[in-house]
This record gives sequence, C-alpha cells and structure tokens, in this order.
Amino acid sequence: MSSVPDGKKLVRSPSGLRMVPENGAFNSPFSLNEPQWVPDKECPSCMQCTKKFDFLTRKHHCRRCGRCFCDKCCSKKVTLPRMCFVDPVRQCGECSRVSQKEMEFYDKQLKVLIGGGTFIVTLGTSEKSETMMCRLSNNHRYLFLDGESHFEVELSRISSMQVLTEESTPEENDIHTYTSLLDSQYISEGGNCRASGMLLHYKPMGSQDPKQLRMEAAEDKKTASSWLAAMHKGAKLLYEARDQ
Repeated sequence: MSSVPDGKKLVRSPSGLRMVPENGAFNSPFSLNEPQWVPDKECPSCMQCTKKFDFLTRKHHCRRCGRCFCDKCCSKKVTLPRMCFVDPVRQCGECSRVSQKEMEFYDKQLKVLIGGGTFIVTLGTSEKSETMMCRLSNNHRYLFLDGESHFEVELSRISSMQVLTEESTPEENDIHTYTSLLDSQYISEGGNCRASGMLLHYKPMGSQDPKQLRMEAAEDKKTASSWLAAMHKGAKLLYEARDQ
C-alpha cells in the first residue's frame, strides 16, 4: 500500500484553499479535519469577549475550532498545515497559540523523522536483533525500517508506545509510557534526560493480532536520541488526530 503514489489536489473550502490528497484514505495521520462552523444564528455575540455582533461588529469563524469571534478576538492569521491550508488562516487567540507551537514540529521535527536514525531492532520476543535505519515516509504514514531486511509500520496502526530514557546517571534507566509523556517536557534533545529507545505495539495490515517492536539506539546515539525526541512530539499530534 505504501507504494501507491500520493497525488494531491487543490480544493476550496469555506475556510480557504487546501492542498489535500486525491484519496482521503492517504491523509497524513497528523492531519486534522476541518471543524463544523457554529451556525451564525447560534452566535449573536463573540464567544470570547461576549461583544454583540451588529453592522459594525462583524463575526468571524476560527478556522481551527469553528467558533464565532469578533475581529479583535480572531484577528491573527497563522499557518495551519495540519488542515492542509495553502495560506495562513484566521484563528482565535487560543487556537493560534496552539498552531504556532505545532509549527516547530512541522519546521524541525518532521525533517528529523524523515531523515531517520540508526537503531538495533528486535521484533516480538525474538532473541535476534538487527541494525536498521528507521525513518518516517515522506507522506508521514509509515515508519520504514531498512537493514538486511525491510518492513514497514503504519503509524495509524500503532496502539501503544513506550520511550526508554537515559538519566544523567549512566546506570539508571526508566521506561515511561506514552500517556505519561503527553503533557511533559521530559524527553528532550539536549537535556539531562535523553531518549535511548522505544517500544511499539502495533497491528500489521490485515491482522488484529498486536506485534511488538523494540528499538534501541545504535552507535550514533545523538542522532537516535534526536529522532526519538521528535517521535515523542509527533506522537502527541498523532493521538490527538486519532481522537478527533
């Protein structure tokens, strides 16, 4: 399936121009659907400052949350790649701050993930390990693992993730589940605590039986740690999009 070309098309929505995959099934797993706009008749006043709308005070819809605001409360135009908008779009204050934070992932972490890192990979409970290059596909939908063998993991079929970290003391190792990392800055690229490995559980295409994949940093630990830190940040967006 990963070999199917990902054609794009330009579409116009009420929120603006979007560059989306021709086949909706090939959307990036990080992407968000456009929200339903709150109907005009249901919002007589700004949903932030409560100022009533009239001929002089016009209403605007935030392109990220779909709520109604006055111009003052919804004046910022911010890029929103998670919804595939071509140009920056109008967003409320809260949504614009979230979108600006996400831009670091799109500007920096995605490039790290696509660039890849080298890991010692163990499948299931096997005692045999293999050194492999792991990278995110250009369409963001797969993890490609290449060594003597090759296989792929579809991000949308990952059910759980654990990150192995190295504390400042070399002898100490802790495993933190994905959920405990969601709202923390525990994993970083340059702090005292570095990511050293990852444990994934996923369901292969056509199967409902979960598989386990263990990845541990190989010789280039700095690059591997940066890749894992980027994956940690991407995981938050991944699960947020899945729960939408």
